[in-house]
Amino acid sequence: MTRLVLPLVVVLATSCAALRPRLVDASVQKPSNVAVYFTVDTRQGDPVPGLTADQFRIYEDDKLVSKFESKQTILNPEVAAMHYLLLLVDLSASVTQSGSGEALEAAVASFTDRVGQYQQTAIFGFDGRPELIPIRGFAPGRAGSSGLASMKPRDPSTNLNGAIVEAVKVLEKQLDKSPVPLRFGTLVVFTDGTDQAHRAAARDVEAALDRSSFDVFVIGVGAEIDERELRAIGRSGAALSRDPRTLSASFEQVAARIEGFSKRFYLLSYCSPARAGVHELRIEPVTSDGKSGALTYPFDAQGFGPDCDPNRKPAFDLKRPRQPR
Repeated sequence: MTRLVLPLVVVLATSCAALRPRLVDASVQKPSNVAVYFTVDTRQGDPVPGLTADQFRIYEDDKLVSKFESKQTILNPEVAAMHYLLLLVDLSASVTQSGSGEALEAAVASFTDRVGQYQQTAIFGFDGRPELIPIRGFAPGRAGSSGLASMKPRDPSTNLNGAIVEAVKVLEKQLDKSPVPLRFGTLVVFTDGTDQAHRAAARDVEAALDRSSFDVFVIGVGAEIDERELRAIGRSGAALSRDPRTLSASFEQVAARIEGFSKRFYLLSYCSPARAGVHELRIEPVTSDGKSGALTYPFDAQGFGPDCDPNRKPAFDLKRPRQPR
């Protein structure tokens, strides 16, 4: 069918709205299917997970659409969207020869156990070499980390900046070949220090991250970390500590944050009662304690009719959407 291309519009209901839903993409197709993929965060930027279909109010042209008429439902996002996470692990001499290898392996295993439920996860390492060290390719579930404890660097230096630039390229390639129309990337970097190899400059890292639309987190644990440098890299969050004993807790802190980010995505589908014309859809999430917000999207109902199944796979057509910020 021919789809009317209309601008995506994100609007907060009021300046004092407690929630901030943000539109990623919308699908409109006959007979009268409308599906919207979006995130819900608080005004402070914290993810809002766990909302159910009946916690969303749907309006068309400011008129509430009956839940019985719309048959609104939340679909499994995997029918149209995929999230990929690359964990980049420092394997320079300061890590592998410090006696912390077993603790690192355990922390990585626990981390991937948790985030692997929501994102396809890969593990790459780095030392002083220009290239990354592949440990495990992208796959769902626990990303095997066995062997990390016994790894020895070929080059004992730390190519932190160069590794980040290369990791962005790997993640971009993975998104390019993803079989679903909506693809999202997350980069998580673990290091115990700073860049020592000088194969790439800080400005190269900044340019690579600016070019991508990835969420980027940093886990920095060790006496040599540069907090200012790592916070600049960890644009979505950073867990930093100079105490090696906090290694596991730091990984867990970031895993919890990513879990919340993953659960804040919703794919809401419903059957529109409209049968012609252009209309403004407004979706209002409402939490159990009464917090709410709104997003809007204009759609064309030309040719709409009965026999709509809200469980039908949406027809998203964006190849590389920007991630909500």
